[in-house]
Amino acid sequence: MSHTTADHRRPALVRRAAVSVAGAAALATVAGAYSPSHAYAEPTAADQPLTDFSDCPALPAGADPARWRCEVHTAAPLLTMGKVTVTLAPITMTHAEGPLPDGTNGQVWGAMHSTPTAVAGGFPAAVGEHVRLRGLAIQPEYGGRSDFYTGRFSLRFRLLSPLLAPNCPIGANAPIDFQLKRSGPSQWVSQDPPLIKFSAYDDTFSAPAAEHCGPLAKVLNQRLGLPAASGNLMTYDAAYTFKTYDQLPAR
Repeated sequence: MSHTTADHRRPALVRRAAVSVAGAAALATVAGAYSPSHAYAEPTAADQPLTDFSDCPALPAGADPARWRCEVHTAAPLLTMGKVTVTLAPITMTHAEGPLPDGTNGQVWGAMHSTPTAVAGGFPAAVGEHVRLRGLAIQPEYGGRSDFYTGRFSLRFRLLSPLLAPNCPIGANAPIDFQLKRSGPSQWVSQDPPLIKFSAYDDTFSAPAAEHCGPLAKVLNQRLGLPAASGNLMTYDAAYTFKTYDQLPAR
């Protein structure tokens, strides 16, 4: 899933920001303000260690390792989507950014890691004449689009339950696009190694219905309140670190 500015999905966005502005730093300072206290999720992702650079992607041909940096950030988002509110287990994203040989800016996607989070209340569903309560979990997955200069990225949310088909995502055909806005100033926790905390949010995205979930799909979407065109919110407490490629171990 690696891409550079040659990727047809977002070529203009990748070239838009100035070289001197790091992508995650730009995400941490995008314009906007948000005052309600629930913009700040608990626990904060700054409590998570950021030391693993193993997902740093290969650089584009001709890129200068001293001018490209690999950024690793971890967030514990608070997600309200339809009728469900859940604090997701921490997710980690890795990407690289820097100037391309022609002088324009580039980004290369690395990887995203996440784990399932239980949804309170589970999934009550009728089985014969009885209603059974089964576990329900949600797991974010990379949606194939990202621009860390502008704070835009896409996610799918896989739903997991013994009552559902194994491939049951929200955003199956069209992932959910998030446009994060700042909800507070960024904070340097450490200079060496660099560690920066920030908080952001998006309350403008639409949430589609879950798809490919089997015969209980209609009941599931009623339980989740999906699709939901409005009333959704993701708050994004995060921390990130970085190294230039000349500081990374040789592969």
